[in-house]
Amino acid sequence: LKLEGHTGSVLSVVMSGDGKKIVSGSSDKTIRVWDLETGKESLKLEGHTDYVTSVAMSRDGKKIVSGSGDGSDKTIRVWDLETGKIVSEETLMLEGHTSGVRSVVMSEDGKKIVSGSSDKTIRVWDLETGKETLNLEGHTAGVNSVVMSGDGKTIVSGSDDKTIRVWDL
Repeated sequence: LKLEGHTGSVLSVVMSGDGKKIVSGSSDKTIRVWDLETGKESLKLEGHTDYVTSVAMSRDGKKIVSGSGDGSDKTIRVWDLETGKIVSEETLMLEGHTSGVRSVVMSEDGKKIVSGSSDKTIRVWDLETGKETLNLEGHTAGVNSVVMSGDGKTIVSGSDDKTIRVWDL
């Protein structure tokens, strides 16, 4: 199966827990949702003003989280998969990184978002309020990848500083 529709490089993909959907983020500044049964694009999400460098999906498949690149857009957005809109303009366009967002992940319980950035930090966000709850510093170069344990107690990050760090929350 070959999915086509982006007009720029595909930078991130994630599959829904039920294996029926794929979400992709691209240098064309869009997020696309694909139906694996039909092979067709079912939704195109627009709003980022720079590359969509990372996408993640909630365990229940109802929300998408996206992070954007190293230009003017340094935001994380949370999208409602059913409506195709940002969940809430006031609370869920997350701003705080001072450089591009390279990686995003949502906790298994759907209550937290973790992001890694070119600004060398990892940030933890409360999904309900949209507020930053933790700023982890320690890497000496940009953070390329973040993951959170299933119980939400540990974050692992990988960086351009050639290290992997394990953070106990």
